[in-house]
Amino acid sequence: MNTTRSHSNGFYSVIAASLLAAAIFFASSGEYYGVSASPQKAGTDYISGTVKSSQGPEEGVWVIAETRNLPTNFIKIVVTDNQGRFTLPELPAANYSVWVRGYGLLDSPKKQLKPGATGVELETAVARTPEEKARIYPGNYWMSLMEPPSKFPLGDLKTQANWIHTFKSSCNFCHQLGNGITRDLDHVFKVIPTVKTPMEAWDYRLRAGVRGTQMSGVAALLERDSLLKMLVDWTDRIGRGEVPATAPPRPSGMERNLVLTLWDWGTDHSFMHDENTTSKNKPKVNANGPVYAVSAGHGTLVRLDPKTSRTEELEIPTRDGRDKVPSRFPAPNPPSIFWGSEHLWSNPPNNPADPHNPMIDDQGRVWMTSRIRDAAPAWCSDPAASKYAAYTPLKGGGRQASYFDPKTGKFTLIETCASTHHLQFDTNAERTVYFNELIGPIFGWVDTKTYDKTLAETKDPLKAERAAVGWCAQVLDTNGDGKITKPWNIAPRLPDNATYAGDTAGATSSGKPAATAMDPTRDTQVAFYLYAIIPSPADHSVWGAAEVFPGYIVRMDRGSNPPETCRVELYRVPEPGLDPRGIDVDRNGVVWTALAASSHLASFDRRKCKNPTKVSLEGNTCPEGWKLYPTTGPTFKGTDVRTDFHYYNWVDQYDVMKFGAGTPMATGSNSDSILVLDPRSGKWTTLRVPYPMGFYSRGMDARIDDDGAGWKGRALWANYGTHFVWHIEGGKGTKGKMVKFQLRPDPLSR
Repeated sequence: MNTTRSHSNGFYSVIAASLLAAAIFFASSGEYYGVSASPQKAGTDYISGTVKSSQGPEEGVWVIAETRNLPTNFIKIVVTDNQGRFTLPELPAANYSVWVRGYGLLDSPKKQLKPGATGVELETAVARTPEEKARIYPGNYWMSLMEPPSKFPLGDLKTQANWIHTFKSSCNFCHQLGNGITRDLDHVFKVIPTVKTPMEAWDYRLRAGVRGTQMSGVAALLERDSLLKMLVDWTDRIGRGEVPATAPPRPSGMERNLVLTLWDWGTDHSFMHDENTTSKNKPKVNANGPVYAVSAGHGTLVRLDPKTSRTEELEIPTRDGRDKVPSRFPAPNPPSIFWGSEHLWSNPPNNPADPHNPMIDDQGRVWMTSRIRDAAPAWCSDPAASKYAAYTPLKGGGRQASYFDPKTGKFTLIETCASTHHLQFDTNAERTVYFNELIGPIFGWVDTKTYDKTLAETKDPLKAERAAVGWCAQVLDTNGDGKITKPWNIAPRLPDNATYAGDTAGATSSGKPAATAMDPTRDTQVAFYLYAIIPSPADHSVWGAAEVFPGYIVRMDRGSNPPETCRVELYRVPEPGLDPRGIDVDRNGVVWTALAASSHLASFDRRKCKNPTKVSLEGNTCPEGWKLYPTTGPTFKGTDVRTDFHYYNWVDQYDVMKFGAGTPMATGSNSDSILVLDPRSGKWTTLRVPYPMGFYSRGMDARIDDDGAGWKGRALWANYGTHFVWHIEGGKGTKGKMVKFQLRPDPLSR
């Protein structure tokens, strides 16, 4: 049996659920707690009208409908056309609070309406002061008031670019900066009476709570006193009434065709890192089915049925007993401003599986990187048991792999030996799923066809995983003989990222081999820790993004007989680019990576390299392969570096959203948005989520539910992935949310 948590009205209870419960979830009639979540008949499932202020009709503003009458909180958001008209489509039967939000306006009074209401007139007021106007600006606009240090070196940071790289990649890593809670100190003084000055308040904030250890470590890297002075100056000026120098534009053009649907899921302290709705390589898989996320701190797989607005959590099992698998989240010291001394995400009482990233395969199974044990089994480092161990013995591993099969309602656990973090499926015959390590240099994988075949033949999951699991270290062909041979050089170790300390249980699978003298007749092992990974459908090579300053992408070719034939290539991000995090690829093999610190989306086309087989430890062999596209929005005070943060990116390989096949998109994690690039023109389309403020996405995917249903049959999906859901508008008690993005032909289509 699986353990599930069923959510309703902000509370959850833990129940033992048999497979019957799973069947009920999928076969639900739409009745739940006496409320129908079924679609209404055409013509009665929408609300339409106009928005006016003293200025006349208001174009390009949002109309928001919210209800708590369904099994989980439900929100629909649309944009007005050039005459101030709106249509809220596809509303389940319920009572809705309907209101207006827009740049330059005050939020309007809420009007109580039901679907079927037409000719509705919504009156709103014009904002009178700069403070009133700026209240709903996204976080990146408020962050533009920050003034980074300009005199360097500063400690170990040699340049301002180095400082900004460290600041954004570390301080924006968990949550937004510039949103309401981060640009204000009043709540700190209220809760912590011993804090008397802004300097003390900021110092406390950087040490407190479940992420205080990492924040304090990063503050030390950034020279704590200098960082505190910058932050105090920022919040002091805001407290005196300073507002951003520029205002965000209202939605225009295609942006006005956007329809947003939001559902609450999880709890008021869920950390749901990523969502997934379908197979990346077959976007019709799981059509009209439930959508998924993983809750790291709770060790659960969260699912939502969009048709019924019902959500639940399934506890992910571990192979070792729960008491033998420790939580990676430390107790708060000092206490959290919001949660006091409560140890969020601890084990006990929470499940320690610590899932990070879900991906659905071509069969509809939900694969995850999750922790199944503490110590690695002996075969991971035994040369007699594994050819991979003979090349690179592994003894750690903070996460491994698992998958949930919706057809059976069961989880399967897989030992990977290497640590896992993100995962992505190849389109090769083996349908290989690849993993990056985060704290470690290994490319790991599971050949899923081999796994399934061996499991079916032997009924032994341990034999199946040994047959299907593999890994390679990062070794460059520095002697230029076209192959990788032992013994090899060991390049000097790169610095660890303090932000990620403990994020894969502190386990570096391959240890920390000492650097050797560089022999030009040998190949060279390097250790670029990868944040993300993606296999290419063009040639089945595998790419990873490495954040070490200024940033690199790493290409691995398994060859015909891994690990002996594994070869790695290295490419450094050109100036002014900084910090590749996300990575994806189009069907032609062009790699796209979000540069989180410099606020670019970058492409790399290896086909343009003059000498693609040339190898360099510096990664500077193919500048001609790169192209950088700056994103939009304001910049840090005194710099030309933008203040948005692009946690991840995604390529619409199959044109689900009809921007064109291969369209790249980036998360506007600090700007409440998804950003869509037209590479031909360099222009951006901003898909903004205006409510609740604090939309911090760590990724996205898109699914086709019905190819013949036009805009209603396809959607982009992303979730509020912040570590701290209590930072979202509404504060403590607010839940995380799943967001469905649809683009209709015009702002009034229904």
